[in-house]
Amino acid sequence: MSATHLKDPRERGPKPPFPQQPTSPPGKEKVMNPPADHGETGYRASGKLEGRVALITGSDSGIGRAVALLYAQEGAKVVINGLPDDAEDAAKAVEAIKKLGGKAIAVNGDVSDPAFCRSLVEKTVSEFGSLDILVNNAAYQRSYEKFEEIPLDEIQTTFKTNVFPIFYLTQAAAAHLRPGACVINTSSIQALSPTPNLIFYAATKSAISSMTKSLAGLLADKGVRVNAVAPGPVWTPLIPSTLDPDFVQQFGSHTAFKRPAQPVEQATLFVFLASDDASYVTGEVFGATGGQTPI
Repeated sequence: MSATHLKDPRERGPKPPFPQQPTSPPGKEKVMNPPADHGETGYRASGKLEGRVALITGSDSGIGRAVALLYAQEGAKVVINGLPDDAEDAAKAVEAIKKLGGKAIAVNGDVSDPAFCRSLVEKTVSEFGSLDILVNNAAYQRSYEKFEEIPLDEIQTTFKTNVFPIFYLTQAAAAHLRPGACVINTSSIQALSPTPNLIFYAATKSAISSMTKSLAGLLADKGVRVNAVAPGPVWTPLIPSTLDPDFVQQFGSHTAFKRPAQPVEQATLFVFLASDDASYVTGEVFGATGGQTPI
């Protein structure tokens, strides 16, 4: 292959310092500066997910949105899920998929509610006729500089959003997951290399990595694979809305490539894990951390 076809990983996305200003959590895509790359252009699909149906939580923005766009380009029908407050971002994600020739709907709601999780699965099946790929990606993150300042209810909110829905949704989906279907969870480098001021977020990501391996064993007899992706720093709305502005300005500078990942760079791993290319892969946690601690 000619060197002109190679892409330097150091130059695949913007590098710090970033001009991004602080935003209120959980953040909005439209105020990201610089904008994030979700794969709206330049992705070369090959029909890896043709005819499949995917439900992706936390897909109104960030990694989940990029996964939705790539899945749609690979031929999957997609259900976008985000919080009601993020309905505008969810609608734009659906619009972007339709512009690419894909099919998608948005079902907004809080996945920390087990009743909503059951209805979300049922809505997916009633709309598209099946459920083949479940991506558990929704996440809550807050940072605190002083341990004494952390609200007591913070641990409950973080686990209720990040961990419990994986059980709710996978249990509700199990009856619909046919042999060859898969579940993919979003863990993090925080699972093995926790940042102190993200104490509860990091703990939930450790729990997700563990649950991934347990679920893989529980669903193997159904012919259903379960894996996780563990990103390092990724340029998503969660970053400027939950972290210190000085840290955000230099976000990703400590990685081997001196920049954060763009959401699309994580989403390609989700495509692989959902496709038949990963038919012998289950119970694994794939790190995409920019050369940091291996997962």
